[in-house]
Amino acid sequence: MKADRLLSILLLLQTREGASAPELARRLEVSVRTIYRDVEALSAAGVPVWVEKGRKGGVRLLPGYRTDVPGLTGDEARALFVLTVDGAYEALGLGGAIGSALRKVMAALPAGHRPAAELTSERILVDPVRWMRGAGEPAEVELATLQRAVFTDRRLRLSYRHGGTTAPCDYTVDPYGLVNKAGVWYLVADRDGEPRLFRADRVVTAEVADEPVRRRHGHGLAEVWSVLRDRVEGIREAVLRATCRVRRERLDMFLRIQAGNVAAAPVERGDGWTEVELAFPAVRAVHSLLAFGPDVEVLEPPDVRAELASTAAAVAALYGRDGSEREHREEQQQKRLRRS
Repeated sequence: MKADRLLSILLLLQTREGASAPELARRLEVSVRTIYRDVEALSAAGVPVWVEKGRKGGVRLLPGYRTDVPGLTGDEARALFVLTVDGAYEALGLGGAIGSALRKVMAALPAGHRPAAELTSERILVDPVRWMRGAGEPAEVELATLQRAVFTDRRLRLSYRHGGTTAPCDYTVDPYGLVNKAGVWYLVADRDGEPRLFRADRVVTAEVADEPVRRRHGHGLAEVWSVLRDRVEGIREAVLRATCRVRRERLDMFLRIQAGNVAAAPVERGDGWTEVELAFPAVRAVHSLLAFGPDVEVLEPPDVRAELASTAAAVAALYGRDGSEREHREEQQQKRLRRS
């Protein structure tokens, strides 16, 4: 553990001009006294590190001093090579960079760790994109604009289309950063001093302003994202719950498609059906269950059963009309349009 901590201190100091002992202690979750002992140990091992006293002092490393990465443990090396499908990297314009970076890291690894790292990259693949994701990818130009604003600390002018609406709204926002959640890109930003979440695929146009960003002091991307995520998940807690039964042979597909609505572990009934409890934001949201036809039945509450029965009856009536009735209705509509 001490060897790992010494390497962590060295790598932290290489990425900045210096750091205070309390800051290092906080990052590594040890006492300040332990940090001072570690600095002495590094110095005794020949690392050019020292402590400057005073208000602007801290732990310093000789400028230009660098070490390579042979201090990685076997598990750390393997973790770096758990590959992710290229979608997220490509969207950020880093598709080629990730491959190049991994090749450089592989070259710097201790020889004993390379076979395990290579095997990990061949055996483990992480695909964060949801099943059957349709159109709705953010335009590359707009995502690049969002990214430019994030890295240059500039305000953004957005034309944004909210879900369920057609007319876009215009906003000026102060971005914190971009988050990829389950294959969907989100812009985390303040609007009028309040944290907001914007789906990148609903951005109609984006323009980087000349004005510097006006973030709330002391707030960062991780903190603001946590607040927004809890807010979204909190909305789902105050939802309608429904209990349904699903035929066993359709259960796997059902759970994949309804994964975001499953509220409890499925219960096997023993009669060829499995009972599943679901949570929906509104009664009309249960219409997605109709896609499974007679393989899914809502057991309760009664208002959800009534909603599905009413919708199914309306669909049956629509498709039960013969062609002559439909043609007559369209002909009457055309006549009314000509008279008007």
